[in-house]
Amino acid sequence: MTDSKPTLVSGVKPTGELHIGNYFGAMRQFVELTKADEYKPFIFVADYHALNTMQDAEEMRQRTREVVMAYLAVGLDPKDVVFFKQSDVPAHTELCWIFDAITTMPYLMRAHAFKDAEVRNKEINVGTFNYPMLMAADILLYDAAIVPVGADQKQHVEYTRDTAEKFNRIFKEEIFKLPEPYILPDTAVVPGTDGRKMSKSYGNVIPLFASHNELAKCVMGIVTDSSGDRPENVYAIHKLVRSESELTTIYGSNAGNYKALKEMLIEDLDRYFTPIRAKYEELKNDSGVVEEILEKGKREARAVSEEKMEVVRRAIGVA
Repeated sequence: MTDSKPTLVSGVKPTGELHIGNYFGAMRQFVELTKADEYKPFIFVADYHALNTMQDAEEMRQRTREVVMAYLAVGLDPKDVVFFKQSDVPAHTELCWIFDAITTMPYLMRAHAFKDAEVRNKEINVGTFNYPMLMAADILLYDAAIVPVGADQKQHVEYTRDTAEKFNRIFKEEIFKLPEPYILPDTAVVPGTDGRKMSKSYGNVIPLFASHNELAKCVMGIVTDSSGDRPENVYAIHKLVRSESELTTIYGSNAGNYKALKEMLIEDLDRYFTPIRAKYEELKNDSGVVEEILEKGKREARAVSEEKMEVVRRAIGVA
């Protein structure tokens, strides 16, 4: 990997236990994208973004460690990726404040997260209201060429592009490159155990690192409709780990036998995730590996971001 490669930037919030929806919906494709060796990836743990909802210091430390271990377990190689904590790089919040100074409140009120919170009549904290500006800083500090997102997150990158264009126009210099959203392929909605989108908020998840017994409990709890030969919610999850041609035979020969089909899904999920689970357990017992990776990433990310901030400070007249 050389510095001449375009940059890929992505952030991962350490907010809760990962589930197989996270894996099939984004993590797997993301790891494949970084392995393609076409980009220089900067991947950060978005702990300052997480602070909007997680305000427990010990949980923050634990979840941060878990998300790093999870990405290592599913195949992210720290030799190929700059992996760091957002909070370890002061330039993120410094640049966010600079963007605040050129951003209007009506513009931020159009953000999806703000609108969603407003609909739920929540008291909205300033961090949630202002998150697009911190996110823009996260991306623009590293001259990102692409930002991998789901289709529903495209607005994040649009806000970042708008901010870069506005800054460049106001200060009459082409300081920031405009990143492109990279819509992850094959990110179909992963169904939960109740048929809705798998989500922690719905309580319908299958944990990514579940034991065999935990998998069995989750799968046996999948909601089924007894009116058909094929339990659709079971089938929808099953096709994530087996080809549809294989499943046609399996479900055809077990038509109406929901218990047998669920038992086969348990074994297939367990077989698929056993290597990932084993790697995760290995990392849990290696006390220093996460800290070493984050320390190395902090040095690299600080060097790149500080170089960019020197240019920014000169452009705005504070240096």
